[in-house]
Amino acid sequence: MPIKSLCTLSLIMFISCGPLPDGRAFLKSDFLPPVFQSIQQDENSCIELIFNEKVRVKAETLAIEPAIAVNEINYKETSVIINTGNQEPGKAYILSACFEDLSGNSTVIMYKFYGYNPDVPKILINEFITNGSKTHPDIAELKIMKGGNMGGIAFYQGTPADYADRLIFPPFHVQDGDFILVHFKPEGLATEINETENKSQATGIDAKDSAYDFWLKDSRGISGNNGVLSLYTNPAGTVIDGILYSNRNSGSDENYLGFGTRYTMERAINLVKDHGWVIQEEEVRPEDGFNPDGSTSTRSICRTVRGTDTDSKKDFHIVPTGKSSFGEENSDEIFEPDN
Repeated sequence: MPIKSLCTLSLIMFISCGPLPDGRAFLKSDFLPPVFQSIQQDENSCIELIFNEKVRVKAETLAIEPAIAVNEINYKETSVIINTGNQEPGKAYILSACFEDLSGNSTVIMYKFYGYNPDVPKILINEFITNGSKTHPDIAELKIMKGGNMGGIAFYQGTPADYADRLIFPPFHVQDGDFILVHFKPEGLATEINETENKSQATGIDAKDSAYDFWLKDSRGISGNNGVLSLYTNPAGTVIDGILYSNRNSGSDENYLGFGTRYTMERAINLVKDHGWVIQEEEVRPEDGFNPDGSTSTRSICRTVRGTDTDSKKDFHIVPTGKSSFGEENSDEIFEPDN
């Protein structure tokens, strides 16, 4: 290369090079939108929306349908607290709004919530069948121990974090001693009506005039020998009651604590975490659940008549053939398998 050209190149390189801009501030910049994590409600008609960082709501974007008044908006750490007008217990509402973090990143959420219910009954999962037949399909019975309003109460096969079936009850009043039957795998008949007033209105397999009947139209049935049933005050609420059942053991598999599937394991973990079931060791095991072996479509799994509620397998037993008692008081007779 000629000397003149070399000098020119060197000059260009010298002019082009200089102090590099400090990119550390750029790298530390927040470009991620805020993440909505959960919702909580209280008796003061307040809705608390919880994010992963501090946010502000763009007030002009906030809407609730069906419309209820927004009286006040407050902020607490990473939460936005929206004080509304009176919510109808158990009524479904849709909240939508745009939320912005301190760096100007925004996210839009649309979330269904249910009107706060100040009169939640005391309820127990009282009896159920997991190995049903065509003549006696899978069914679960809820017993009202103390009356109240069923509005928004959520019944799960699973837990709110992961479930196969969910039933959210409409608002209606129940009294001490009432029964509610939740029918899995219905036939799809027009007469399979969800009852809130007249207990004799619905007809269908195992419908009872002595109980309020509800039908899970798209259900494939209750998991036969390994699963979780639970009740919560609302889909974002606290646990009312639950049961873990399993005929497996900790050595049944290596990957899922013995539960056989990830979803069963996670439902069991969630029920324990939500204080719906008591375990014997630090980690939940299939042995902590009630063993359903021996139960059939006519030998149901029952809670004791006196309604013992220790949140453990000690509360339940299998009744002899023909002693299932849906819509009536349970039998304390215990099935004894032939040796």
